[in-house]
Amino acid sequence: MLSFCCFHSRLGRAAAANLLLLAAFMTTPAAAVVADGVEEVTDYLRGLNSLQADFRQITIPADGGAALEASGTFYLLRPNRFLWEYDDPSTQRIVADGKRIYMHDTELNQVTHRSQKQVLDGTPAQLLASREPPEKYFRISNLSRDDHRTWAELIPKTQETDVAKLQIGFVDGELDTLLMEDRFGQLTRFIFTNVDRNPQLQYSMFRFERPRGADFLSVD
Repeated sequence: MLSFCCFHSRLGRAAAANLLLLAAFMTTPAAAVVADGVEEVTDYLRGLNSLQADFRQITIPADGGAALEASGTFYLLRPNRFLWEYDDPSTQRIVADGKRIYMHDTELNQVTHRSQKQVLDGTPAQLLASREPPEKYFRISNLSRDDHRTWAELIPKTQETDVAKLQIGFVDGELDTLLMEDRFGQLTRFIFTNVDRNPQLQYSMFRFERPRGADFLSVD
C-alpha cells in the first residue's frame, strides 16, 4: 500500500529515486507500437492464485521534493490477502487479512488499521488481489511505449479513491513494472523482480498478530 498510494499514502508512505526517469516512464511516446496490454492484463490475472516477488518502490512527491526509495518483498493470496514487508530504509509490514489492513511501523512500535474495502478501491492492490474481472473497477486501454514491455493503462471507475491512473508493464507475460499517479500529482513506481507465480502460501501469513506493547490505532 503499496495509498499503494491509496493504501500506502493513507497508512504510511515508503519511498523513491529519480524524477526525470519516472517522468519519462509516465510519458507516452507518439511513435511507439501499441501491443495488446488489455489482453495481457486479462491473461495474467486469469488463474492467478498467489504471488511472491521482491520489489523496489520509487516515489516522487507532487511538490517536487526529494525522491524516496524503499524495497522489500510482496506476497499475495487471492482473494483479498496480501503482505508487504519493507526492509529498507526502515522495517514496516502492511498486512491485509481479507477484512482489514494493518500497517505496523516496527521502529515506532505502532499499528494503524482500517477497513480493507475503504482503502483498496481503485488501487493496484485491488487489481491484483480481487477475483472480480478488472473491468469491473477500471477502464482499461492499451498504452504505447517505446520499450521492451507490453503496457496497459487503468483508470479507476470510482471517484472514492486517491488514485488517478495506473500503468502496468509486462515482460514476456510476467509482471515487471507498475506505475501509479494519484490525484495530487504524486508518482510511484514499483519494479518487481524474482517473481514467483502461484507459490504455495499459507493463510497464516496474512493473519495479523498484535505486537506486545504496540500502540493500536483504528483510522476508520
